[in-house]
Amino acid sequence: MGVLKRVRRSGWWHVGVRDPESVAEHSLRVAQLAALIAAEEGGDPARAAYMGMWHDSQETRIGDIPHSARPYIQASSNETITEDQVANLPDRSAKSIREAVHEFESCETIEAICAKDADRLECLMQAVEYGEAGYSRVEGWIESSRAKIQTDFGKRLADAALTVSPLAWRDR
Repeated sequence: MGVLKRVRRSGWWHVGVRDPESVAEHSLRVAQLAALIAAEEGGDPARAAYMGMWHDSQETRIGDIPHSARPYIQASSNETITEDQVANLPDRSAKSIREAVHEFESCETIEAICAKDADRLECLMQAVEYGEAGYSRVEGWIESSRAKIQTDFGKRLADAALTVSPLAWRDR
């Protein structure tokens, strides 16, 4: 997982962000948001956060493939990559991670829906932050992320992220 600290979220290079956040930084905020959304939506915050923590772990093997590249490449499924990643872990640990990744990918539980929303919300929030830092053409990330958020609380957080400055907390 330490590799994720060095893997950059490469889609941001398209708008000129020279040193975008790492996948690990993204995953931390996804886990935090997933817990909050799950708490408000009646799910298990710890389970949602756990999925958020592991949802992009496969990028240690394939890197961060931006959406613009996906039509041109054939990548293995996240479940397949996870299977390889956990092959040498003790059985219970491996099973725990495999199940979390499968649950996230299948998106059939409230916790998985909350974790997916957190992933989208984190991207939206990062786009807002990059926009405030002077990077232009981030609207596509904002619009596509906002359109896919399903939970009521996730939508409320997205609306807040779009109307309140990321640094508003400093003015209190």
